[in-house]
Amino acid sequence: MRDQSLEFLRALMEAPSPSGYEQPAQSVVRAYASEFADEVRTDVMGNVIASKNGAGTPRVMLAGHVDEIGLIVSYIDDNGFITFKPIGGWDTTVLVGQTVTIHTADGPVAGVVGRKPIHLMSASERGKPVDMDQMFIDTGVEVTEKDNKRSKAKAEKPIRIGDPVTVGNGFTPLRGDVVAGRCFDDKAGTFAVIEALRLLSRRKLAASVFAVSTTQEEIGLRGAHTSCFGVDPDVGIAVDVTFTSDTPGDSKKKTADVKLGGGPVIVRGANINPKLYSLLIEAAEAKNIPYQLEAAPGGTGTDANAMQLTRAGVATALIGVPLRYMHTPVEVLTLKDLENTAKLVAEVIARLEADTDFTP
Repeated sequence: MRDQSLEFLRALMEAPSPSGYEQPAQSVVRAYASEFADEVRTDVMGNVIASKNGAGTPRVMLAGHVDEIGLIVSYIDDNGFITFKPIGGWDTTVLVGQTVTIHTADGPVAGVVGRKPIHLMSASERGKPVDMDQMFIDTGVEVTEKDNKRSKAKAEKPIRIGDPVTVGNGFTPLRGDVVAGRCFDDKAGTFAVIEALRLLSRRKLAASVFAVSTTQEEIGLRGAHTSCFGVDPDVGIAVDVTFTSDTPGDSKKKTADVKLGGGPVIVRGANINPKLYSLLIEAAEAKNIPYQLEAAPGGTGTDANAMQLTRAGVATALIGVPLRYMHTPVEVLTLKDLENTAKLVAEVIARLEADTDFTP
């Protein structure tokens, strides 16, 4: 991966962006996209829309959601311990013992997620799933025996109800081109669609392209709904992450035969326009881009679903970046898969003509 692209990915991963609080990450997107896009704008939902060849036909919208799952401060007790609620879907078993960052108006505050030690639990407690209301965030406030209100006041000084919280680190290189981070779901998608726009900026296009870093996908595809209505595309391609089946205990029968490093995953099913699907396969094979396949029998839980059902309907496709350990602080992917995803998106758009018909 070229140095500037890798730096964009790293900066994007390090920027906090729980659903509804995506502004720091979106500022990274705006700065990078402004180097090659004809126009970069932000709508009222916080979606960043970068465009090329705005007068072209057909109109194409690319969507990768920039929001990540996180937590939100909901209560601070008299000892300064912080209760939280989830933003998006968490497996609570991965939260205990994690380091967190509370993002306040005065800057970040470090903390850890605590709960009752296993030594002090009854036998019945040890066998039960961990409830989120049994956990709390400890920011290191010292409990004052004489007046606990001082502890609460000290905790509340920088922290307010509604402050967002991120869990774990943003970007950790592993072996080779494999990397880990807390929010590749779906900053991988944001990276891919913005990088595809960069690749297309050097080519002559018939299509107009709108690469959208969407918001609030994790809580209901909300940014994709509104941005797609505004862009009004003929074609929509969403890039999200998808499950691998190459780790111990995984089942190819439950998900798909997908491995890390095997290339982008082209999805097929009701959410996917059949002609656009065929164009993706043709583009991948013509350019020797490795790809994998996944079946989706109904609507998908991705921005592709929101785009397909906007206005009178949009010809949509969904491409997945293979990902291990989804919705944990240690999501894992390969830079090679990410690069090939951007290349595939760019190549299929470059092949579109003004009269390309997507009617089944």
